[in-house]
Amino acid sequence: MHVLLKNFSPHSEAYGLQYLPPSLKLTKGQNIRCGVNFAVAGATAIEAEFFTKMGIGNTLWTNDSLNIQLEWFKKLKPSLCTTKQDCDSHFKKSLFLVGEIGGNDYNYAAFAGGNVTQLLATVPLVVEAITKAVIALIDEGAVELVVPGNLPIGCNSVYLTQFRSQNKEDYDNYGCLKAFNDFAQYHNKQLNLALETLRHKYPHARIIYADYYGAALQFFHAPGRYGFIRTLSACCGGGGPYNFNNSARCGHIGSKACSIPSTHANWDGIHLTEAAYRIIAKGLVHGPFSNPPFKPAPFKLA
Repeated sequence: MHVLLKNFSPHSEAYGLQYLPPSLKLTKGQNIRCGVNFAVAGATAIEAEFFTKMGIGNTLWTNDSLNIQLEWFKKLKPSLCTTKQDCDSHFKKSLFLVGEIGGNDYNYAAFAGGNVTQLLATVPLVVEAITKAVIALIDEGAVELVVPGNLPIGCNSVYLTQFRSQNKEDYDNYGCLKAFNDFAQYHNKQLNLALETLRHKYPHARIIYADYYGAALQFFHAPGRYGFIRTLSACCGGGGPYNFNNSARCGHIGSKACSIPSTHANWDGIHLTEAAYRIIAKGLVHGPFSNPPFKPAPFKLA
């Protein structure tokens, strides 16, 4: 079984698994023994009430936080197993992908006018929410869990547009915003520390950290090696230096997509292209961007 609390389909491809059905669209009697996807677009790790108190609750795409997704899993669990012995046997053969989650927590705050200092204050809350979800899943019987870190958001078109600077010192040698990449690394460090604590507390569980940041830097630092012509500007957008225009976002009036998405790393300013995610997935499944390493996949990703 392959249970996701956020979706990343190339992982499924690598192990020859089918794409997982979304939990909210399951039909009566549907076979879910192969797994379920509990992901929701725009979901946060922290509860929605936190953002309402900040005064930015109206910007959230959804109120279905990580904890709510976890409750959906608990309600669905009796459909998979009933006794503790049955559940233990079933979940020993299961992979739980917990994330990538937390990025939206920072996105909402940043795009509402928050600066890096303000975002840093949120990191402990985000890491705590992720940690609690991992503990809850282990308590439910999970023994193999993958917990991804944050991506290099300083290379994302939306951040490059929103926080565009005239100061060259704000950018690294590859054109990414240093402050926001440093922030992503800080989040990842704190998450790693929390996961290491969990490994000592739950030695029977295999808790894998998925280094999305390092895997993504490969093509931001050497785009030509991976067949990319553009990495910092979006394939689908409404113009501007990085082809991101908030009033003409991808899919909205005034936007259009590039003719060959596989030559771009960035899809719509926030999300990456399928080609980019495939490179990240290969780096995780086949190494070296997961700790401890994934169990060997049956075949190589193309």
